[in-house]
Amino acid sequence: MTDHTPIMRRDAVRSGLIEDKIRRALRTGALERLDAGVYLPREIAADLDDAGRHLVRVRAAAAKLGPEAVMSHTSAAVVHGFALWRPDLTLVHVSRNRPSGGRRTSQLHVHATPFAPSDAEIVDGIRVTSAARTIVDTARCLDADRAVVLGDSALRLRPAAHAALPAALTAADTRTGIAAARRMCAFLDGRSESPGESISRLRIRAAGLPDPVLQFEIRTAGGAFVARTDFFREEFGVVGEFDGMGKYRSADPGASAETVRREKLREDAIRAQGYEVVRWTWSELFHFDDVRARIDAATRRRWR
Repeated sequence: MTDHTPIMRRDAVRSGLIEDKIRRALRTGALERLDAGVYLPREIAADLDDAGRHLVRVRAAAAKLGPEAVMSHTSAAVVHGFALWRPDLTLVHVSRNRPSGGRRTSQLHVHATPFAPSDAEIVDGIRVTSAARTIVDTARCLDADRAVVLGDSALRLRPAAHAALPAALTAADTRTGIAAARRMCAFLDGRSESPGESISRLRIRAAGLPDPVLQFEIRTAGGAFVARTDFFREEFGVVGEFDGMGKYRSADPGASAETVRREKLREDAIRAQGYEVVRWTWSELFHFDDVRARIDAATRRRWR
């Protein structure tokens, strides 16, 4: 495994690496600066996405701030490996167990907040807020799209966190955004398998449609498996499918064509069981009225 341990300026200087060499390495591109006094070799930094770079910064902050600091909010979500959608990773978030003294710099947001020992855990050597506490903290602060993507992912990866949510919500009872957090936590579902599916559920509810059954298996009258669907409403006879389009992109056109062919055969098999299929893409999540109209039309066809 590639070593993503950050190079800390203070440690490098203490070990004898003079500052002129650090500046020269930055100027030539041999080192890349990720934060104040935090560097990675260029070849390692080039392989990291935004979350990977943020994780390096979190590691550096944890080493600098000491064991009493707990990485929290979006930074904790990165450490846990929860899915993020269009995240703001500008600041590293850390919580300290004290009633006041929060502060914000250009790189760090320190949250002053009480928490119980059960609110923190060690993940990959970093002290972070627990999965349930992370869900609640981010649900208080993020918009609905970002919060549901993160929360659904957290419950999918850490199902036991669901039972801990009521206590985490109670502990945050007086904090800003708790009403939004309660609504979001009641809506979360770990069966959503992608950010697009999570946001689709929000759009379905906002459109006034009943909440669908997730990951429903369609079978023949004889019990043979046909397909597992993203969204299903048996009383409407309609299957909803979010299409992220990624599965159709391939360097091999033949492989892409085969994927499309198999998807068509799958839809034909679903329709053969008497169901309508409505698909939508990422762009349609942002003008969902068109999808709602197709769902309504599919429902009318099914009942006719």
